[in-house]
Amino acid sequence: MKKAYYLILLIATFFSCKNDTKTNGKLNVVTTTTMITDLVKNIGGDAINLQGLMGSGVDPHLYKASEGDVSKLTNADIIFFNGLHLEGKLVDVFEKMEGQGIKTIALAEKIHKNGLIGSENFASSYDPHVWFNIEYFKEFTKQVTNALSEEDPKNKDLYKANEKAYLSELDKLEEDIKETVNALPKEKRILVTAHDAFNYFGRTYDFKVVGLQGLSTVTEAGVQDVQKLASFIIDHKVKAIFVESSVPKRTIEALQKAVESKDYEVIIGGTLYSDALGNAGTPEGTYLGMYRYNIKTIVKALL
Repeated sequence: MKKAYYLILLIATFFSCKNDTKTNGKLNVVTTTTMITDLVKNIGGDAINLQGLMGSGVDPHLYKASEGDVSKLTNADIIFFNGLHLEGKLVDVFEKMEGQGIKTIALAEKIHKNGLIGSENFASSYDPHVWFNIEYFKEFTKQVTNALSEEDPKNKDLYKANEKAYLSELDKLEEDIKETVNALPKEKRILVTAHDAFNYFGRTYDFKVVGLQGLSTVTEAGVQDVQKLASFIIDHKVKAIFVESSVPKRTIEALQKAVESKDYEVIIGGTLYSDALGNAGTPEGTYLGMYRYNIKTIVKALL
């Protein structure tokens, strides 16, 4: 309660000092996850001042706003975030920002509910990891373009041109992913990871996806969860399981040991990027590069 009160007070303090003029005449844009930051960078380019709250390896489920974050958010012209309670600990902050007249856009919440994967175990009632459906990421792209164009009409042509180029790259990504996936027989398409971040990927490319921790990383897997999944791996002759960059690897290592204790060998097939991209400046530090890296890692380990 004290922390919540302190945060509200902090937000009020920053708003009282807010500078309403755009920096260098450019839109001040703030994003949450690295996937959204990369997307907005591709559309906005040098025409905007972009600040992402989360970096490589950061778990959005557990992320809390710092004093520096509040300063960035209160001085933003637009805030783009995933929504569907992915950034669960920031929900109150976003509501305060919207109440102060800052344009806040929850990209995933604008996707038609019929296309979302339901979940009774998640706060929003839906799986928030929608970026692993490339078609949905295209919808993100269009939303970002429209929002930037509305707020900054003088650069509308630039944003539209960048949108067209990026959508073309996403089309090519889809082709590449399908080609790589087709090399893996359907009976081997079982993806076991630290938590259920890949359900949209699984639905699109016909993978059975099993996460040790469920949709959110807020609660850790128990002994029974580990033993149950170990039995599943043995029964289905799963060759490899995967660590996630934003989740401690000890959970998957414990799963591997549990499988080995039952006289079956399963390898750790590599580290996948789920809730965050790789390091900036690397191919995996972009959405396009992350997706290509993930699928190559998965197929190579499961073949």
